[in-house]
Amino acid sequence: MNIVNIFGVNIHNTTLVETVNLLDQYLKGDKLRVIYTPNTEIVMAAKDNKDLKELINKADIIIPDGIGLIYGSRIRKLPLKERVTGFDTSIELLKLANKNSYSLYLLGGKEGVAKAAAENIKENYPNIRIGGFHHGYFKGSHLGLKKHPEEEDIINEINKVNPDIIFVGFGFPKQEIWIDSNKDRLKGRVIIGNGGVMDVLSGNSKRAPEIFIKLGLEWLYRLLQDPSRIKRQIVLPKFLIEVIINKDSIH
Repeated sequence: MNIVNIFGVNIHNTTLVETVNLLDQYLKGDKLRVIYTPNTEIVMAAKDNKDLKELINKADIIIPDGIGLIYGSRIRKLPLKERVTGFDTSIELLKLANKNSYSLYLLGGKEGVAKAAAENIKENYPNIRIGGFHHGYFKGSHLGLKKHPEEEDIINEINKVNPDIIFVGFGFPKQEIWIDSNKDRLKGRVIIGNGGVMDVLSGNSKRAPEIFIKLGLEWLYRLLQDPSRIKRQIVLPKFLIEVIINKDSIH
């Protein structure tokens, strides 16, 4: 798989279809594969953080989940094929799981979110085997408390069910830190850090309307829904300006 390096972060130049085909192969294997979903904000956060950059780059698939990454790659004449979102990738994983009766473990969200997501998934994808679920408010590696008893209990619970797929939704960078810290002692085949996907699956939040997504304006919809996000969204123009100024920003 070709890579486009953006400010030191390796982004796989892939499509959703190509990603799904690879995930299908991974799910038939016997090794845990890691999927990260960096957007523009995440790339900018990793840009000046060597540890974070190296952590992200260790993943098996690093999809371009951010319209800014698409624009930036075009500016530097190394165009990424398309935006591949963590949400769409997660839904495709659920489809694969439903088709093949795979098992799923859900980790993350506030109390009750993972449970509600699991119930909705079971209703919409009846062939998926729900291996278990747990909220994201526990003490563990993502909080600098590696091998805390609370974390150990969750690791043991996951390994007991040996799920095919693990959703981890703590938000960036906690989910990536947790996955990286524990991937070598977790049983499973595919683990994905997918942020707020569980909130959508639980019904607690809604994804942007299709028209916003198609136009690459999902960020605008979120901003209109929550104006306080302006501090986070300002990173998009900053990113594009730095891409234009720095000729070595993307290679």
